[in-house]
Amino acid sequence: MKDQKRDELRVWGEGVRTLAPEEVLAAAAGRFAGRIAFASSMGVEDQVITQMIATARIPIPIFTLDTGRLFPETYDLIEETSSHYGLPLRVFFPDALEVEEMVADHGVNLFLDDVALRKRCCEVRKLRPLARALEGLDAWVCGLRQGQSANRAETEVVEWDAAHGLVKINPLAGWSSEQVQEYANEHRVVRNPLHERGFPSIGCTPCTRAVEPGEDERNGRWWWESDSQRECGLHTRIADTDGEVSS
Repeated sequence: MKDQKRDELRVWGEGVRTLAPEEVLAAAAGRFAGRIAFASSMGVEDQVITQMIATARIPIPIFTLDTGRLFPETYDLIEETSSHYGLPLRVFFPDALEVEEMVADHGVNLFLDDVALRKRCCEVRKLRPLARALEGLDAWVCGLRQGQSANRAETEVVEWDAAHGLVKINPLAGWSSEQVQEYANEHRVVRNPLHERGFPSIGCTPCTRAVEPGEDERNGRWWWESDSQRECGLHTRIADTDGEVSS
């Protein structure tokens, strides 16, 4: 990222980081008009953001990724969310041929064999569809929070996403899990019923499990791996060309 653009982003980010999430979304929609989208994983944080976008009629389109291995409850939620809020949710799918070749080479449950194969599965089913979804955009909105895991502790409301070459907007970055739940309850946010069964983070069926009360939220994802590896790659923090670590 060029120094001038980084400075402009830093100044703008400083100006919005203390705003309420709805105000952050509105400011981002104005700054990146027509070149911004919200990537929803259909989790409770993302459903809260969807509620905010719908209620305030903020012009930010919403998309989600269908890996082909989601929970039935998640598929139902996609349909319910679109109907309830009157918003179209664009769904991006992995390339069928790439999935076929991957499974032919390594088996249908390759992600259990080693971390490299699990990350390859995530790349085919998530990262490549995401790349298509982000084409032509300058910014994307995500539901990341600092309290979700150690890997996300440095998440900022506005940051440069060096991995994807875009500005990333995280309006709930500073919110606690309790704040998310309070908002969701107060506004009757449409949610995945799996949250009530001990699933704070919901991804693909074979890679997600319920967690015990008080357990780290991300422990239900790829629990057979170490915490430092427990990301799919959508939100990898890397150093950009100037050496600054970004998401």
